[in-house]
Amino acid sequence: MATISSRKNKWHVRIRRIGQPTIAKTFLMKQDAEKWARSIEIEIDRKTYINNNLAKKTQFKDILQQYLKDVIPHMRSSRDAAIRLKKLMRHPLAKYNMAELSPKHIADYRDERLKVNKPNTVIRELAVLSSIINHARREWSLNIINPVSMIKKPPSAEGRNRIISDEEINKIIYILKNTRGTFHNNYMALLVEFALETAMRRGELTSLRWEHVNFKTRVAYLALTKNGTSRYVPLSIKAIFILNNLSRSIDGRVFPLKNNSVSLSFLRASRKANIPDIHFHDLRHIALTRLCSKISNVLELAAISGHKQLKMLQRYTHIKAENLVSKLD
Repeated sequence: MATISSRKNKWHVRIRRIGQPTIAKTFLMKQDAEKWARSIEIEIDRKTYINNNLAKKTQFKDILQQYLKDVIPHMRSSRDAAIRLKKLMRHPLAKYNMAELSPKHIADYRDERLKVNKPNTVIRELAVLSSIINHARREWSLNIINPVSMIKKPPSAEGRNRIISDEEINKIIYILKNTRGTFHNNYMALLVEFALETAMRRGELTSLRWEHVNFKTRVAYLALTKNGTSRYVPLSIKAIFILNNLSRSIDGRVFPLKNNSVSLSFLRASRKANIPDIHFHDLRHIALTRLCSKISNVLELAAISGHKQLKMLQRYTHIKAENLVSKLD
């Protein structure tokens, strides 16, 4: 029931319903107060009313801060996620309160980011924004419609088709082997060779531990992968040879390197070799393409690579048409 009272030449409206927090608003004219009260009561009766008082008092920056405190520490890539979130907190978008954060604001942010980033990067950033807002809606009683869900996402770019030749890889490995003088460089060349034998991701390589390598069965156990599950990776004779040539680190990891250091070292070596447009993750493309010539069963290949969707696996395999000719006869 709505209560309308007059104080100091203003009309104050209070709406009280059982099971609902009190809704209040002030107007200069009585007819505006009555009209607003009727509209809110109709929405409550229809169960369409959204109380956004909390959203009006909460800046997006506050939500990001709370997410940084409560959620980020439990994520696997917490350090990188925290850096990205702190950067977002400095963006003008963070200054809006959650009630006024509109699809237009998100669309402007999307267009701004597309000027300096590729579409797939912006799509991932929008997914992070959406996830944060949805978390606030579920866990922190923030009654708003997610504005990210109401804008058009950039079209996804096709996956990388960069085919790296054996000559290019050999040049990079040679440079890594002949760049001496640091603890880091002693591992990099062998890590690249091991990646080509196993098709393991960068994070899987740097988190692999010696106690998870079974030399007898020639299998490496990955306790936690990008997909959030564990898997076993078969090891070739060359992969075992590489492991036998590695010195043991006191921290128990096979390759005691940081993810960013691995990517940076690989990038520097590729530049020194004058090889453009190549990333460490491209080694996974090469490894899976090579495995395709040995393993024809795509399910077996997925078991090695850890892909849950066979469609995603197609992005990493490059089967040449000329190699299929003999299979047609």
